[in-house]
Amino acid sequence: MIARRRGLSLRVSLTLSYAGFLVVAGAVLFGVGLLALRFVPSGDLFSQSTGGWAPGRGDLTDVYVKYAWWALAALLVVGLVGGWFLAGWMLAPLGRVTEVVGRADAGTLHRRIALRGRRNELTDLADAFDDMLDRIERAVAEESRFAANASHELRTPHAVIRTIVEVARADPGGRDVDLVLSRVAETNERAIATTEALLDLARAGRSGLDFAPVDLAALVEQVVADARDGADEAARGGSPSIRAERGPATARGNAALLRQLVSNLVANALIHNLPDGAEVALRTRTAPDGSALLEIANTGPDLDPARVATLTEPFVRAGDRTRAASDRGVGLGLTIVSAIVRSHRGDLRITPREGGGLIVRVTLPGA
Repeated sequence: MIARRRGLSLRVSLTLSYAGFLVVAGAVLFGVGLLALRFVPSGDLFSQSTGGWAPGRGDLTDVYVKYAWWALAALLVVGLVGGWFLAGWMLAPLGRVTEVVGRADAGTLHRRIALRGRRNELTDLADAFDDMLDRIERAVAEESRFAANASHELRTPHAVIRTIVEVARADPGGRDVDLVLSRVAETNERAIATTEALLDLARAGRSGLDFAPVDLAALVEQVVADARDGADEAARGGSPSIRAERGPATARGNAALLRQLVSNLVANALIHNLPDGAEVALRTRTAPDGSALLEIANTGPDLDPARVATLTEPFVRAGDRTRAASDRGVGLGLTIVSAIVRSHRGDLRITPREGGGLIVRVTLPGA
């Protein structure tokens, strides 16, 4: 926090401004009145209408100046008193803003300013603070949930390794060293995969990324070629056929993250697929508004739409997938995809596919 010396409050500053404006306006009128008196002849005058004496310029000036000073003093008092109450009335909404923002912390992020009235600068400021608090509350909730899930997910493989080691130690004569090493290596690989996914997720949510035009069709071609080479290893019970319809689509984004996005979607589609007649279809194209579109559909089990809506949350996997399939992933693939799309200010839509499986549509800003 910046250390600042105490200055005049905004209410006092506005009050002085109001009073100063009134005094300046009165002084201008005072000067105009003196200029007007120059047109009155000097010396004593004779009034034909009354047949007697009439005041001249000097007499009128003396009287005018005397009462003008009293009028300026009255304007100063009215400006100070009226300006004080007027400034307080105008700045009252800021008190509400200051109260809510000052009390905002991790435990009271639910409070909102909710300033009433028609739209003006103060309501815009209050609405902007409310929107900011909404984003902060969502971020804190996601971070807390993610930290809890990540702690659980990372603790599990370490607990499994500890159990394997304890069992092996308890039976030195009957243990199978190769089997123990194989199970420890498998569990350790899962922990490494989870850690790498967490790092990818942190990188996807980072700001200050370098954006440039990226050819989505070329990215899809590279990722699909790599996926076909390893399809036997990635698929469950067979090798799904991969079809790619690469229409022109150029997005503005970070090439490394967009490649990660496409790779995660393809890997997710390959892992969670049915063995018979399994199919993965990708398509890229440019929307009428210039946005770059990527769509990937895969066969698979029927999924509940309510469950599908939660697939972008950390460590959430679709309901009826077998344990063997789930063990291939750590439940962060679509979470990373969602973070990448969000960092590119794009749109991600995940819907159940008719007949089973998923359809994922990604919309990214055009180059």
